[in-house]
Amino acid sequence: MTPRLSTLAGLLLAATFSPVQAATTYGAELQGFSYPHPIRHYNFTSQGEQLQMAYMDVAPTAAANGKTAVLMHGKNFCGATWDSQITALRGAGYRVIAPDQIGFCASSKPAHYQYTFQQLAANTAGLLQQAGVKRAVLVAHSTGGMLATRYALMYPQAVSQLVMVNPIGLEDWKALGVPYRTVNQWHERELKLTADSVRSYEKATYYGGRWKPEYERWVDMLAGLNAGPGKQLVAWNSALIYDMIFTQPVIYEFPKLAVPTVLMIGDADTTAIGSDIAPPEVKARLGKYAVLGKQAAALIPGSRLIVFPGMGHAPQMEEPAQFNRQLVQAMDAVAP
Repeated sequence: MTPRLSTLAGLLLAATFSPVQAATTYGAELQGFSYPHPIRHYNFTSQGEQLQMAYMDVAPTAAANGKTAVLMHGKNFCGATWDSQITALRGAGYRVIAPDQIGFCASSKPAHYQYTFQQLAANTAGLLQQAGVKRAVLVAHSTGGMLATRYALMYPQAVSQLVMVNPIGLEDWKALGVPYRTVNQWHERELKLTADSVRSYEKATYYGGRWKPEYERWVDMLAGLNAGPGKQLVAWNSALIYDMIFTQPVIYEFPKLAVPTVLMIGDADTTAIGSDIAPPEVKARLGKYAVLGKQAAALIPGSRLIVFPGMGHAPQMEEPAQFNRQLVQAMDAVAP
């Protein structure tokens, strides 16, 4: 048996005998979880794999303004977590496309895949070509901000505006002294994920120590996916994705962005990949979004910074009404 087939066989065998760790479980492509709008699929071949990207394509409910918004989710998020923003943007006349990237949520979890932001950008470009979208506003959160930056650098003519919501990668963690984790180490870490660990992390980082009952749906989504029958492959893809995030910084190319850009920053955010294993003196310097947001805005030509004081990593979920109002205003200010 080749090493590749041996690895895949081991993953599938382990998935069969994995214990359930959450009250609710979902399939490897999030089967069983309810999305706010019908899911479509973009089927394509990449790296020798037959893959499908799940996405929502939602028409405006108000008079169409001719613009399409493409929503790019973060690492622990899905297209579904944009639910409130989809409603707000539809009501402002936008067509909204919200994909799940390969390796995430309702999309394929390949047993072997070389994850790069260039590859994910190319996958997304293929989806948008199939959907007939030639030019779009990118609204991107967290890891989605790194992807959207790469997309805007690769396809500037296809981007009318870039809106980044608490993007990660505003600093190069490895260059700042965060130790490297191997993919196997990331995999072992991801296998330990539980609803309690997700809730604890999200409360501290996403919501500034506060908690509302409506946040529980997203804990259930992530924990249920990671505890389901495909948990080994889910964790394996997650590990590969973390390696991509850690080793492929985009901050050095911010000055090359040539599209109108808005940064929307919850300034109480402390997200920093690998900070949990960083030496104390390194950890103390990481994830200071009150500073990082201003630094990023200074690097991106002509960018605009909108700050949400005291909010964490997910202001669009923490205070959706306030966030949506400012989002629509910022997007409406730019011509198609």
